[in-house]
Amino acid sequence: MPRDETVESFRRGLEVVKAFDGRKSQTITEVAERCQLTRAAARRFLLTLCDMGLARTDGKHFTLTPAILGIGQAFLSGLSELEIVREVLVDLTRRTGESSSAAMLDGRDIVYVARSPALHRIMAISLAVGTRLPAHATSMGQALLADLHPRELERFFAGTTLKSFTPFTLTSEGALRDRLAEVRRIGAAIVSEELELGLRSVAVSVPGVGGGTRFAINISAQAQRVSEKAMLDDFLPALHEAARSIAMAIQRR
Repeated sequence: MPRDETVESFRRGLEVVKAFDGRKSQTITEVAERCQLTRAAARRFLLTLCDMGLARTDGKHFTLTPAILGIGQAFLSGLSELEIVREVLVDLTRRTGESSSAAMLDGRDIVYVARSPALHRIMAISLAVGTRLPAHATSMGQALLADLHPRELERFFAGTTLKSFTPFTLTSEGALRDRLAEVRRIGAAIVSEELELGLRSVAVSVPGVGGGTRFAINISAQAQRVSEKAMLDDFLPALHEAARSIAMAIQRR
């Protein structure tokens, strides 16, 4: 899209909102640094958000308000298939006893769009709809990356730093490309302790209408309880069945 047809101030305002990802509160200086803005510009954007009721401040720190969820809800409410996805994930958790989730790819991250948590907590961070995690270090991210068109995958590598989260994170382009080739070969992505120590997950992509990949779904478990072999033998068949159920239900709508 031509740059002269876009509104740069609107773009920067959205970057300010995104700067709060994973951070409960921030100062003007922190937002300015994250968004590469002057303090004056960051202050104007933050005060505008406060005026709209989307943020609040104690005079030093700024936090987003629950009203910001309305922006994401406008998107999620347009995805009627998410009701199907949620129902399938609940059944998957009931059958396996483990947490299951669905996510979409957004740039270098995955964004959770549905989740069915198990009774036992498996991650240090709290996962919910809207949570963003790095695609290269997650099973759903690797499943989605493996399905990208080669040109889209090149853009991903060109714009992404493969950050290390544990000693097992894939941080070289060559290693990640080899992993994605393996994902394509076996039809699933298995990630063991690459994002968080003690966490293991397996994911598959879900084809959308017209053949393009829309979602990935996964099952996550504690690594000390569930081996990679158990993931493949016990959970992957159920995951493939769930993916087929979602795809067929979406096509019938």
